[in-house]
Amino acid sequence: MNVNIEASWQGVLQETFSEDYFIKLTEFVKEEYAHHVCLPKGNEIFNAFKYTPFDDVKVVIIGQDPYPNPGHAHGLCFSVQKHVKPFPPSLKNIFAEIKQDIGIDFPKDGNLTSWASQGILLLNAVLTVRSGLSRSHQGKGWERFTNTVIKTISDRKENVVFLLWGGDAKKNEKLIDASKHLILKSGHPSPLSANRGYWFGNRHFSETNNYLKAHHLDEIVW
Repeated sequence: MNVNIEASWQGVLQETFSEDYFIKLTEFVKEEYAHHVCLPKGNEIFNAFKYTPFDDVKVVIIGQDPYPNPGHAHGLCFSVQKHVKPFPPSLKNIFAEIKQDIGIDFPKDGNLTSWASQGILLLNAVLTVRSGLSRSHQGKGWERFTNTVIKTISDRKENVVFLLWGGDAKKNEKLIDASKHLILKSGHPSPLSANRGYWFGNRHFSETNNYLKAHHLDEIVW
């Protein structure tokens, strides 16, 4: 795995890349990609960092692991490549809540690169997956790495909005300093959670923009 990460992130995470666990993680990922079909493409693993430099981060959305469907994942949580139709169920529910919350209609495609370029770090807890096998790369070291990313943002920045959707994402709350950041929590946008009333109506998109505006930061064009 070639850790070709954006320069500002390289600066704040430099020590992490030399830790034993990360070296072992790198070896595991290289082996997996050499012997199995894995997602996303190797040059897309760190896309969340590529599109959202550290200095630009003002919102963090935490997903689980990449879509295991070939041609879907491209390194940004919940996002799919432009050709993917229909939208994955969780992404469809995200767009439905945006429409309900702030009145913006569904977009033409599910590629969220425009969100990333506005300062939203679209971070999966696990950055790789074996094709067709959801959660197959859990427990190999990615979680420790992404926990470090979250804590680094919390420690070194101010007035960031953290969107914690679902039980896995909420576990990260302990890494975030609530005295200087906004933490918004709800159920996961997956149909199982959303249809039980834990997602719709959370109004996270308007609340995010209200907070950013109050701190003299540009609002997100969702």
